[in-house]
Amino acid sequence: MVIQNSIICDVNGEREADVRIEDGVITEIGTNLTCKDVIDANGAYFMPQLVDLNIRLHDSSLNSKNIKSISESALKGGIGEVVLNADSKPAIDSETVLEFAQNGLHELKGSYVELMINTLKEDSTLSNIAILLKRGAVAPYMSTIAKNDVAIKIAEYCQMYDVTLFCKAEDNSLISSGVMLDGDVSSKLGIAGVPDLSEVLHVSRMIEIARHFKIKILFKAIASPRSISLITQAKKDGVDVTCEVSIHHLLNSDEACENFNTTAKLDPPLASSSDLKLLQDALKNGEIDILTTLHQPSSPLNKEVAFYDAAYGCEALEEALPLYYTKLVKTGLLSMSELIKLTTQNSANSIKKKRGTISVGDNANALLFDVKESCILNNKQSLYNGDLLTGSIKYFF
Repeated sequence: MVIQNSIICDVNGEREADVRIEDGVITEIGTNLTCKDVIDANGAYFMPQLVDLNIRLHDSSLNSKNIKSISESALKGGIGEVVLNADSKPAIDSETVLEFAQNGLHELKGSYVELMINTLKEDSTLSNIAILLKRGAVAPYMSTIAKNDVAIKIAEYCQMYDVTLFCKAEDNSLISSGVMLDGDVSSKLGIAGVPDLSEVLHVSRMIEIARHFKIKILFKAIASPRSISLITQAKKDGVDVTCEVSIHHLLNSDEACENFNTTAKLDPPLASSSDLKLLQDALKNGEIDILTTLHQPSSPLNKEVAFYDAAYGCEALEEALPLYYTKLVKTGLLSMSELIKLTTQNSANSIKKKRGTISVGDNANALLFDVKESCILNNKQSLYNGDLLTGSIKYFF
């Protein structure tokens, strides 16, 4: 197969060229390539499929039907590989649940699905981390509700098995009653808030654990600019820490929660309008390592209720690439190559995979993305419902 008249775009930049693919491998890149099986890209981007490390199942319910649905939705959005969150129902914290989840991965027709494991059981004791990692999980996940002695044991396992610890920074005593950011908007709505110190305090704590044990930590779905500053300084000090931020936290402030809009009830909560600008500055300055759709679909039964009782999360998986392109690339916050670095290369590196380049010898793992097309998003569980999104995915390879 030959793809003609494409704009090859990867982490190394953009270039016009034809691409030959044989048995799923890129075998030639050049001009005027010919073949019996030809696709005319007509100027569309030939680019790597995305990788998303922060995906939840419908109502967080772990079953084969929901895994299949996520796999198919992800591919529609240009995401070729997803990692499911471990704090599902049931949580992936035992050999039995891991095997149950792995059985749901067979014969998927959409994107590739990987599993992380929850290092903490419901009673906050350790799961059998060593066995679960040996049986195919790609990363251990930890909430910082773990006490210091438990967090240190988890760090020792990560050191032993040379894996990146996926860490959610939160304080159990501060998040228990709050459902959005503690600030002017929460006061106006009369809703209990969560102070951003809940995140910042534990980012600082886990940086010191990473420094001491020389382990890799990926801080999941960071929402506070202060947390990013701490992580950036730690990188300069040689600590192997990275941060992930959702597209929602780069585009929306807590003002989206006004009128008790449950679609904007996210975990972590959306930041203030002043912090939103700082998060965007951090993105432009290269201080954010990974982007996620933070996809968390819920039944209307769990969303169309009072704000306090509503489930967390919104949907963004099926429109992922057009959403990234429209909101981040077209607006000048990122270049296309930078987007691929943040949504493909860096996220894949966290699970010891190489993605993000288009070169001879690579597995294709690519798609054609046509930015000459656009459509109105129609999804009531999206924060961008009714927005005009640019870009359409034409082919997967």
